[in-house]
This record gives sequence, structure tokens and C-alpha cells, in this order.
Amino acid sequence: MELFDSLTRLAVRMESQHELLGTEEATKNAVIMPIINALGYNVFDPTEVIPEFTADVGMKKGEKVDYAIVIDGDPTILIECKGINTKLDFKHASQLYRYFGVTTARFAVLTNGKHFWFYTDLDSPNKMDTKAFFQFDLNDFDARDVAELNKFGKSVFNLDNILANATELKFTQQLAAVLESEVDSPSDELVKHLTSKIYDGRFTSSVCDQFRPLVKSAFRDFINVRLSNRLKSALQGVDSSLTISDENNENDESDSGILTTAEEVEGFHIIRAMLAKHVPIKRVVMRDTKSYCGVLLDDNNRKPICRLHFNASQKYIGTFDADKNETRNPIDNLEAIYDFEKQIISTVHSYDGIGNSSPESSSNV
Repeated sequence: MELFDSLTRLAVRMESQHELLGTEEATKNAVIMPIINALGYNVFDPTEVIPEFTADVGMKKGEKVDYAIVIDGDPTILIECKGINTKLDFKHASQLYRYFGVTTARFAVLTNGKHFWFYTDLDSPNKMDTKAFFQFDLNDFDARDVAELNKFGKSVFNLDNILANATELKFTQQLAAVLESEVDSPSDELVKHLTSKIYDGRFTSSVCDQFRPLVKSAFRDFINVRLSNRLKSALQGVDSSLTISDENNENDESDSGILTTAEEVEGFHIIRAMLAKHVPIKRVVMRDTKSYCGVLLDDNNRKPICRLHFNASQKYIGTFDADKNETRNPIDNLEAIYDFEKQIISTVHSYDGIGNSSPESSSNV
């Protein structure tokens, strides 16, 4: 989960510093280079990461791509960067496209710091595809996205494995985009297909208009029910540090009425990220209850780090003083959790006997 926490930390910082990242250089320094580094490559070592990589192509002399990542002595991953406010389009990948066929590169990445589009040569050998086989969004990622991104990490990079999975990944992401579009705005074809299963009358435009909102609503209800039933067990499969308990009977194996939400999980990862430099992240554990989501040190009820009260429209983060009295602090968004970083770190240090200050003596950031 180390990469997940690093990306979470970067995403929060990127949002808070967005107005300062107006130039391509600022985007590269604040976001793109840290991500390359998080993947295990030393951005300051030109034997691993070559900045301003040059390869003359035909009549084009002296053109450069921003970075080339070197693996086993060969430039293998080319990266073209744009400013964070640039809306990515394949036309921005023209240099990558030209370089791909005349270098040893097997992957090309187009990025604006928020979105990372990964290309290879699935359609024609030595010719970069026009469609990315993998897209990573720093503002919207989950454990599966991070697992795919991690395959490009220095310590685990395996060319054959990535290429073998690339075709499936490409079409899976494209199908996911189609499904997302259909859920948001069901097409006539989909409405007709589903309606024919339950309606015997003639399918007219008025019938289509009548059933379209019903199809959309049915999709939403189905997804919400599946998430409610499966999210907790899925999370436990991804990370054993996420546990569920009933605050009224912690030895009761039943988790009836407890729903771990995506926001609670994201908040938990933000807290883990801010504590990563202070304690091993495996010691920071989430334990959900019916009324709040607790974050504990060492999975110990006597070591509460904070509580996430996210079950109502007004969200709160509960912090603790030296006597373990909780203060519920209102927050407007998840990024506001970072306002309590010093207090949360101080609480953890107090349990480990580090420092002379109590949790209550540390002012918020």
C-alpha cells in the first residue's frame, strides 16, 4: 500500500496547490517527478531517468520528449508532459509517436500531472497505438488502478507480463467507459434491449422516453445494493488492516448495519499517508462501527488516533486530547483532514512515548 499512500498524498497536495501549477515545469516538478520517484526510479540519476531525451527522427532534428526511463540500459518508457490545465488529446503525443518507432522504447506516457495515458504497440509492431491501453487518473483511482500502475515500478517491471495484460486492460477500460456512459445516460439501444425483457407492447419513442429514467434508476439501485453488500469484504481482501466491528459488541461477528463507505476508506488512506513517516503504516488500522469509522494504532481500542463521522451530510473528524476525550471537528471535504495533521501525529507519538507534548498541545496546521 506504500504506492497508494504516496499517490493519495500527492493527489491532496496537487489539489491544494493547483493554482501554483500553471506551467509545465511546475507540473513536472510538483507532481510528475514525484510519481516517477514513487515508482522507484531516481529522477536525479541520468542512468535511470533521462530528462529532455533527444532522438533525431527523419527531417525532425533536436526534438525532445521530457523524460525517458532507462531499464536494463535501454530507454524503455518515454514520457511527454503537459501543463496541469491542458486537456489531453492524442495530438499532444506527436513527438512520442515519432520517437516510439525509432528508439528501444516499448511504452509511451502522455500526462498533464492529473491524467496519465499509457501507450504501446498492440495494433502494429514498432508503431505506437493511437489509443491508450491504460489510463490513470490521480484525482480518481482505486486499489486496482494502483496495482496496474505499480507494474511499471522499477523493482517489479516485467515487459512480457505488462504486454500480455495490455490488450485485456485496454478493452476493459474502454468497456468500463461505455458502461459508465450508459449508466449516466442510457442509450436508446440499451433501453430497448432491457425493456423488451419486461414489456410486451410496441417499442415507440414515447415508450423509450418513459423507460429511460426507469433504466437509469434501476442501474443506480443495483449498483448501490451491490456496493452495500460487497464493499466491506472486498476491502478486507485488498487490505487486512481494514476491519469491521460493532461498537456495541466488539466480539460479535455480525456486522449488520455497518456500511464502510468509499469516503471513509479514502479518509483512512489520507491519515495513513500523513503518518507514514512516523510509524509503520501497518500499525494504522481502520475499524468501522455503526456510528463512526475509527482509526486505531496497533488495532488497539485504547489507542484511538481519530474518528471519521461521515454518516451525515455534515462530516466531522474526531480528534483526541491527552485524556482521550474526543473533540468533533466539522470538515467540508476530505482534504480538510490535513488541517489536523499535527494533532493526529502528536496523538500517535504520545502512545509511543515520543516527545513531551500531549496531543492537545499541538496546534492544527
